[in-house]
Amino acid sequence: MTDDIATIAWTPSGAIRLIDQTRLPVEEVYVECRSVEEVADAIRTMRVRGAPAIGVAAAMGLALGGQTIQAGSFKEFYQALEGMGSLLTQTRPTAVNLAWAVRRLLNLARKSRDLPLSEIRAALVTEARAMQEEDIRVNRTLGRHGQELATAGYGTAVGVIRAAAEAGKRIMVWVDETRPLLQGARLTAWELQRAGIPATLITDNMAAHFMGRGQVDLVVVGADRIARNGDVANKIGTYGVALLARAHGIPFYVAAPISTLDLSLADGSRIPIEERAAAEVTHVGGRQLAPAGIRVANPAFDITPASLVDAIITERGIARAPYEVSLPALAGEG
Repeated sequence: MTDDIATIAWTPSGAIRLIDQTRLPVEEVYVECRSVEEVADAIRTMRVRGAPAIGVAAAMGLALGGQTIQAGSFKEFYQALEGMGSLLTQTRPTAVNLAWAVRRLLNLARKSRDLPLSEIRAALVTEARAMQEEDIRVNRTLGRHGQELATAGYGTAVGVIRAAAEAGKRIMVWVDETRPLLQGARLTAWELQRAGIPATLITDNMAAHFMGRGQVDLVVVGADRIARNGDVANKIGTYGVALLARAHGIPFYVAAPISTLDLSLADGSRIPIEERAAAEVTHVGGRQLAPAGIRVANPAFDITPASLVDAIITERGIARAPYEVSLPALAGEG
């Protein structure tokens, strides 16, 4: 196994250093963001992606922005900080971890309102860096729970696979390419190769073929938001894979940290779905593949009904149906 990949870090100079995921797997290029606007752009353009990762990036971005606010009172400081938080949360509306991370830092600022602004600024940085370490611990624990069931730097769905491999289980992973941005081909395949885990890349429309041949034992996916009833928002195409898994009698598992739960939403119909640029569908690598002027739909996520989910793996344990009961219990509600 290789070491965890340092995808994001707070530098000694007070910038945010992150690996540019749009350049993978051909190049491992790191960029430095020196303003909250640059962090927001990195999230929007998916130079950093994955729900937990963009949550950490948002926290660091807000902490970074807080260092630049010139204010004579806490009220002025907090109003400016809220504006930066809104800028960040609007970049990827489906991923609840992003909004959760922003709220966490804003709550910290409110609780610290009686401190000098210099101490509040320092506390924001400390909290953002702590959230990164916490995310790694959470995903390791999540992975351990998942590998028991499934016989960041560590990852969520990939983390379950890594934990199983580290436990000595023999694994071969079918990696869907994940159109239109090919995160499976560019990122997941790269992560598994670095981890020394056998993996085979397939196009998205090959999944049923291998399931039908009995070559798939289970499916593990991540999540960007999970409603109270267990409906799951994840990368577009997840719903189709869940339907295929059910048709072939294959267990379908979701791996996600507790921060991905949105218990304020009764079901997935209320989850906002991000619509991205048409060029992501009509072009690949800058090359146009579709007729000019063709109408394009490009939802970044779909909703997998809870009825298709066999279990939801979190760092606090494994939830099963009825999710209206098990998810709030894991979240510590009530």
